[in-house]
Amino acid sequence: MYDLIKNEESGDMTIPPRVSLAEMSRVSGKMLQQGGSLNLKAGAAPTLDDLTQSLHFSPGDGRIWLNGQRMQLLHLTSLGSLRRELMESIGPERTRGLFTRVGYSAGARDAQLLRERWPDAEPGSLFAAGPRMHSLEGAVKVEPLHFDFDFERGTYHGEFLWHHSSEAEVHTAEFGHGTEPACWMQTGYAIGYTSAMIGRLTIYRELECTAMGHKHCRLIGKPADEWDNVEDDLRFLNAESFVSTTAYGEPATHQQAAPLPGDDERPYAEKQMVGVSSAFNAACHMLKRVAPTAATVLFTGESGVGKELFAYMLHQISARKEQAFVAVNCAAIPETLIESELFGVERGAYTGANQSRAGRFERASGGTLFLDEIGTLSLVAQGKLLRALQEGEIERVGGVRSVKVDVRLVAATNVDLREEIRQGRFREDLFFRLNVFPIRLPPLRDRRDDIPLLMGYFMRHYGHKHQRRVTGFTARAVDALLNYHFPGNIRELQNLVERGVIYADEDGPIDLPHLFTSGEEAQTSYFSLAQTGRLTANAQTPNTPNSPNSPNMQEVPQTPGGALLDVLPDMLRQQASSAEQDWSLDHLESTLILAAVKRADGNLSAAARMLGLTRPQLSYRMKKLQQP
Repeated sequence: MYDLIKNEESGDMTIPPRVSLAEMSRVSGKMLQQGGSLNLKAGAAPTLDDLTQSLHFSPGDGRIWLNGQRMQLLHLTSLGSLRRELMESIGPERTRGLFTRVGYSAGARDAQLLRERWPDAEPGSLFAAGPRMHSLEGAVKVEPLHFDFDFERGTYHGEFLWHHSSEAEVHTAEFGHGTEPACWMQTGYAIGYTSAMIGRLTIYRELECTAMGHKHCRLIGKPADEWDNVEDDLRFLNAESFVSTTAYGEPATHQQAAPLPGDDERPYAEKQMVGVSSAFNAACHMLKRVAPTAATVLFTGESGVGKELFAYMLHQISARKEQAFVAVNCAAIPETLIESELFGVERGAYTGANQSRAGRFERASGGTLFLDEIGTLSLVAQGKLLRALQEGEIERVGGVRSVKVDVRLVAATNVDLREEIRQGRFREDLFFRLNVFPIRLPPLRDRRDDIPLLMGYFMRHYGHKHQRRVTGFTARAVDALLNYHFPGNIRELQNLVERGVIYADEDGPIDLPHLFTSGEEAQTSYFSLAQTGRLTANAQTPNTPNSPNSPNMQEVPQTPGGALLDVLPDMLRQQASSAEQDWSLDHLESTLILAAVKRADGNLSAAARMLGLTRPQLSYRMKKLQQP
């Protein structure tokens, strides 16, 4: 659902509908295409006062909200104690990485909140809201010396001073002055905010720090591939050593693309796991914990979340990495062939079996066997697989002797195997054999902090693969990808970016129409008003649906029933004709709240936006209505 948008001239309120991004084209004027500190407009939203009004306290129920997101105050001394304990227990290197990733997550989240709250803000003002937000949250006073960005050229450069750094203060209190910068979380915040805002991994380095005895902290930011020795910075964004924040290298004409899970090539060399979100890191920590063992691992999660890549990485960081990694997609093998594929076949076993052939179990002996989509196996195949796992030996089709095999089994499924058991489609005993160490892989919508990293990674990969050079993503392309729900998860993002690399002009950015060309739908914050007062979205001309450079303004119809304010006249008339007229403010407020909830089909978040409230504020008012 969307916020109400008011036509300043007519006063009418309209609700933007859900639109197909394939119908949208270029929008002029209000896109975050370029900007800088030299052309900031005084008083342009969001100002510090605007941000302050987005901060709400509810002492009665112990909650604080900033732009609808729950916050918490924390004593700096407690943060200092945590810092010291971590330094002493896991060491400075890992502590710095942990704080950097926490800061990155906070910065990326604030960027998303600001984009959603002020979608029509001036480019430079929206970007400058990040330092204001950081100051409002009590981390540091930020003084921008200069910053500028240009999506068409794919550039960003910024230099900032930090005053009264809370992180440097607690570090100095615990450890005194040192020789290294100490604002790890704040640097991570700057990286996360800028990367999410412009859709390109941007690295900041703190060159001066009050924890080193300087008068203030000073940091410089620019795209990761413009830094020398950027690996020194990236390692603090990686929760585990086998994770890569992104891939960098020479231009497309000098470097070969590394194969990816969705490519036609199946070699696994140089595949990289990319991510920094807490959900992704949690899965990586579990992977590292189980890797040294021989335990069976079951990966669960939606289609396209990267189960095969996680399985391969599990093999790579295990003691079996020098042996074979054999992957089998169970859904791709007919039931009549699954036994011979897994266990092999002896010559003469059936018509056409002219020679003996080893199965996947034998080929993976000493290494790892990965069975993807294991829930698709028939009950007969499940029984034979269970026996092989229990006995540690297999028998080829048509064979008379057992063959000992030493494999580590790794399985994956995108269905609920417990429900399959209840439906009689999966053996319970096999499930318990597989479910020794389950790892759930999160969908992409639960790890949105990783989207900017993945966008840059796939853009470089497919630029190399297709020998094309693109500079980055336009603002609305970033906005759409950050807000898209990705039913196809990482595989879908990978396909969208590859499509964008092919569609985009050489040495130009990937724009919105380059991405969503096959009916994908997502919420987007770029709308304008027609002279009728209704919302308009830019769409391609009907006769050129595949031309991303053919803008044509079309009016978007209102949602069925109109906006919330359409119900007010009827509501007031009903009240006036009622036998028990109640014109009290409380009664009118309750009537309007109930109308909003009904109009939003019970969606409290949507109803809150209609009323200009946050969801917690609406919940609080509804609880008051229920009180006698």
